[in-house]
Amino acid sequence: MRRVVFLLMPGVHLLDLAGPAQVFSTADEVGHAYAMDYVAERADVPTAQGVTLRASTTWPGLGPADLVLVPGWKWHGPAEPPAWVSADQARRLAAHHAAGGAVASVCAGAFALGTAGLLDGRRCTTHHELQDRLDARFPNASVVRDVLYVTDGRVATSAGIASGIDLALHLVATDHGPAAAAQVARNMVVYARRNGHDQQVSAMLRYRSHMSDTAHRAQDIIDARYTATLRLGDLASACGVSERTLTRRFTDATGTTPLRYQHMLRVERAEHLIAHGATVDSAARAVGFQDPRMLRRLRARRAAPAS
Repeated sequence: MRRVVFLLMPGVHLLDLAGPAQVFSTADEVGHAYAMDYVAERADVPTAQGVTLRASTTWPGLGPADLVLVPGWKWHGPAEPPAWVSADQARRLAAHHAAGGAVASVCAGAFALGTAGLLDGRRCTTHHELQDRLDARFPNASVVRDVLYVTDGRVATSAGIASGIDLALHLVATDHGPAAAAQVARNMVVYARRNGHDQQVSAMLRYRSHMSDTAHRAQDIIDARYTATLRLGDLASACGVSERTLTRRFTDATGTTPLRYQHMLRVERAEHLIAHGATVDSAARAVGFQDPRMLRRLRARRAAPAS
């Protein structure tokens, strides 16, 4: 069980909060245990959209496995935000991180992390309209512009509004693997996007940006069993369609075939194993290739420049 505590400021944006909360709630519903708490200085928390939320004024007990996430809030005027994190909240954020816990923010929530001293010497981001202010307010931070989110150790920051969903999906993928994040994204009917850094792009997420239920069902099976031998007929039967229909719908949705998709997953996993000291032969066997020469051919094809 991972506890996620949302620290709410007056004027909190509903989507900054609701997006990540829906991701973790959906992940919990599909079998990945998350518990959520909402804390604030005062029990009644006005939102930027006019709805008043009810939060606890008492913090739950937290451990190193838990996450504190600060959603953004509405700014009034060109100067300072209407509510800085209080001294007690800043102390709790810093203490949780110092004890091994993770912290995250959406939009202006980065200013709360900065006030707690957690952005010094770290890469971070925020909403594009606030990037200059974040840079000026916390000169020891390295503000990365125009990305969906940034993770630096146990500190994660996102650009704001809908990008909080992307950050939360990334955190689920970190906790439980990209297939879990893809399942959550599919249930929420959103794209399973990443922040654009190549090393964080997985085929399990990259090929999920479509609305074909048949292709998603096939991908669910391949994601879970990509190291096994999967006959096209068995895959089509599990999806309730013919082999020809599965191949057509899968290719139309993803731009590749089921077999090539499975090979991509195998090669990505093999590359990870090789990077951590495995031989090509042992990596090939671990991901399901009977002949290591197949892995070598696919790796060479992947590394070849496009003509």
